[in-house]
Amino acid sequence: MEKARQLPPWADRAKLEAAAQFNKSRGLYLNLLNGVGGGMLSTAIPKEAWSVYYSKGGADMEDRVAKTSLLGFSVGSLNAYRPQGDCIVQAVKTRLVHAAVRHLLQQSPHWRWGVPISQEDILVTWHTLPTYAMRKMRDWQVPITAADSQAYLHVWQVTAHLLGVRDEYIPATWAAANTQSDRVLPPNMGPTREGVELTDILLGQLAEQTSPASISRPLVNALARYLVGNQVADWDQIPREPLWEPLIATAWPLLVKFREGLIPLPLVPETAWVLDEAARQYILFYLTKGRETKIEIPAVNRPE
Repeated sequence: MEKARQLPPWADRAKLEAAAQFNKSRGLYLNLLNGVGGGMLSTAIPKEAWSVYYSKGGADMEDRVAKTSLLGFSVGSLNAYRPQGDCIVQAVKTRLVHAAVRHLLQQSPHWRWGVPISQEDILVTWHTLPTYAMRKMRDWQVPITAADSQAYLHVWQVTAHLLGVRDEYIPATWAAANTQSDRVLPPNMGPTREGVELTDILLGQLAEQTSPASISRPLVNALARYLVGNQVADWDQIPREPLWEPLIATAWPLLVKFREGLIPLPLVPETAWVLDEAARQYILFYLTKGRETKIEIPAVNRPE
């Protein structure tokens, strides 16, 4: 445990601090991409969908999402890898959960795919987070300096290390990350019944969080389709929304340009961060229904 919670010798404190500031200024994009976009991609990864569905967490997705969010929120927080931050704790807890799931799932009558959560499996999921997010922000023409780009990659490199990925498999550059993503993601993606069910639950939760009586579900469907594209959305059986899809495709790039035009103004980054942080905390609070959330090691699989 002591060894597992040590930062790697190549961790760069200055880059980790720069990454915290980058997460602060780009929180809206990153929360949207890592939360909604990454979530929809993960349900289109069969082995991940199966491992989530048939493990204990699959029976209570609100609780499962809240616990998964803890690590994501920790990586994106200002204190992430500072001494007062909890990213190391959440990463090591997640690694322990992975170990338990590896042991338990092989005892499930539903599991037929060897040892779950391999090095490759973790990297496949990893690419649905930083690699996917950086690519989308580039597509949206979000201005990102070379230093910020490197810092954002670095915080996720450190996180991969703490999750148990061997250093030689962690991409050293964005070019390497893009190449690895293009190699490992396509053969590991596709439709599953379990992934479709998980997608419906996740989008239902998102609609519930953003409007009373889930009246925004069509908008949420359209946003999800915009973020991940038609192929993944069709695998996940996300309904097409002819009214909302063209509106979002037109409005979102304009919103990005608007935000980027405002960001240099002195008060906007702080205000944006305050609002973004409030939204993050509200969502986490809503998912947990006010209960304190902790990552816990499962002792059983999904109840039959």
